Amino acid sequence: MAAVMRESGAFGGLLYVLPPGDNALWQVLVAGVPREFATPWRRVALTDPMPVADAVRERRLVWVGGREEMARRYPRPALVLPYDFALAATPLASGTTVRGGLVLLWPGAHPAQLSPEERDVVQRGCRHLGGLLQQAAERGDPLVPADRPRTVPPPAVRAPSPSPGEAASLSAFVDRLPGGCCALDINGRITFLTPAAADLLGADRAGLVGALPWEALPWMDVPHVEDRYRAALVSRRPQAFTVLRPPETWLAFELYPDATGLSVRITRGGPAEDAPPSGSVPTAGPSRATVLYHLMHLASTLTEAVGVQDVVEQTADQLLPALGAQAMVLMAAEDGRLRILGHRGYRGHRTELMDSFDGVPLSSGIPGSDVMATGVPGFFASFAEMRRAYPATVHEDGMAAWAVLPLIASGRPIGSLLLSYERPHAFPPGERAALTSLAGLVGQALDRARLYDAKHHLAHRLQSALLPHTLPHVPGLKVAARYLPAARGLGIGGDFYDLIRLDEHTASATIGDVQGHNVDAAALMGQVRTAVHAHATVGATPDDVLARTNRLLTDLDPGLFTSCVYVHLDLATHRACLATAGHPPPLVRHADGRTELLRVPPGLLLGIEPDTLYPALEFGLPPGSVLALYTDGLVEAPGVDLDDAIAALAGLLEHADPSDLDAMADTLIRHAPTPGDDIALLLISPAA
Repeated sequence: MAAVMRESGAFGGLLYVLPPGDNALWQVLVAGVPREFATPWRRVALTDPMPVADAVRERRLVWVGGREEMARRYPRPALVLPYDFALAATPLASGTTVRGGLVLLWPGAHPAQLSPEERDVVQRGCRHLGGLLQQAAERGDPLVPADRPRTVPPPAVRAPSPSPGEAASLSAFVDRLPGGCCALDINGRITFLTPAAADLLGADRAGLVGALPWEALPWMDVPHVEDRYRAALVSRRPQAFTVLRPPETWLAFELYPDATGLSVRITRGGPAEDAPPSGSVPTAGPSRATVLYHLMHLASTLTEAVGVQDVVEQTADQLLPALGAQAMVLMAAEDGRLRILGHRGYRGHRTELMDSFDGVPLSSGIPGSDVMATGVPGFFASFAEMRRAYPATVHEDGMAAWAVLPLIASGRPIGSLLLSYERPHAFPPGERAALTSLAGLVGQALDRARLYDAKHHLAHRLQSALLPHTLPHVPGLKVAARYLPAARGLGIGGDFYDLIRLDEHTASATIGDVQGHNVDAAALMGQVRTAVHAHATVGATPDDVLARTNRLLTDLDPGLFTSCVYVHLDLATHRACLATAGHPPPLVRHADGRTELLRVPPGLLLGIEPDTLYPALEFGLPPGSVLALYTDGLVEAPGVDLDDAIAALAGLLEHADPSDLDAMADTLIRHAPTPGDDIALLLISPAA
């Protein structure tokens, strides 16, 4: 890892592994930046909008040349680290198996593109790292650390020891500089400061060496101080800020970064443009920038959560590592009872403990229930403190400290969040405020997620009611059908299909797509399917079925249009006749394996013109052949030519086994684009 960074000129890196069978990358190594900088991305799902996830999933190098490009392409990490730096993410593979991913960081002054030499170094290094991960997997070594990622130490500084005379001159040189000087290591801790710096800071040198400035000096615990420190480390560019040392002394700080830390120059100076007004400087209680970054990161993450389980997973993924908690429980009230919506960190018999609380009556003696009723958070640094507040509580979960937070949405508690710590944990005022703010974000997300789940449940029931539960058994005919809802929205749309038994020797099939992905589209889909079914059962020809259905839709004037294919099947003569209203052309796989596109002139979409005519096409459908009816979601994808997509579908149909229509349907669905649109598929094959 260090060699790849050194040879490529990168100042920092994150190494991820992809455990076999897992759908997420786990951070195992951090280099060149403090470990806490990388905490929000300790676990990255392969579906997350993150550079390393894209690199691993698509097996390519992802390059982000600067802050503006990062904000445009990856707003989530850009919100957490809004600084100027360049980034490359690459997969780590051994043969055909991807073992992990590597993220490398360059200063903001790096050119907009990787040079060929840098790219070659990165690719060679990734091949070597992929081989090492392969060897570790073959040895059975654990790839993911049990507690937290390891840190690669910064390069050692080998300065020659000065002679006594040189040391005296160096000390005199530093003393002659105006103001004071100090040095911070890569983690922000003070490693050296001059007496003049200690005087300006108003503190004893012994109490400052080894400490973080914003922890040792309360008046420096303001967001813009740590923000500039982060900016210097990530961009590798000098930074400056001013801050008020109470009661009225303004100090100016200049930060100069390198691979080992920061050199800082301190002088007296007036407030700069980036300094907050004096009234905004807190007089008590921490206001750590780190917590604010986690707050922003959780906010950006929860905006993408849709269902309740998404909120549970995102909250656990972000809060537990960021706050140092070991377990979490998300709760809500339902019909006067406490419901456990999800939990993380409780295993074995502790899982049974969670189950025992699920469904118990709400009671003021249960912390999670009481917080929901009062809206007041509870912080317990030890079990003794919890026992004083809730005398009936039994120490069952094995934890040592707890925070119980109300989840507020629209001004009312809708649930509660329990954070548990394995060791006693003090909750200073600043942390309490931050935890309450974080819980507020979770509460808003949970409220949206519960509404989404309710709508999704309603949509699913509506869709299930409108689509056929089972297709009728038609002697002499084999069929297979598939329906896949869109990956966006409510999972409801206007795609439909049907198989209609007309008499002993005839049947009909239809497939269609109503414009839209909402309840209106689903309702119109039900009307279209009913109309087609009604006209088919009275013996209308394919062109007449579509013409009559079209007149009905133009009379209803729903404001939505519908594509449709209707096929009449004569099982005695093994002939078929179809008509289409603006729908993708069906495919026929002949018994000899040859696949043909049925080129019938398409009529207008249903619902546009009342007197539209729909040409019909008659064709043979002997035993062993397969007729494939599908909606456009099976073939359409951004940037893909429709004719090429249909030709690719025909190739899949040609090479599939016609004796197993279910397997054939699964193959066609599996190779479909990720559904941004609904997909319906109906396969029909006459039996011998």
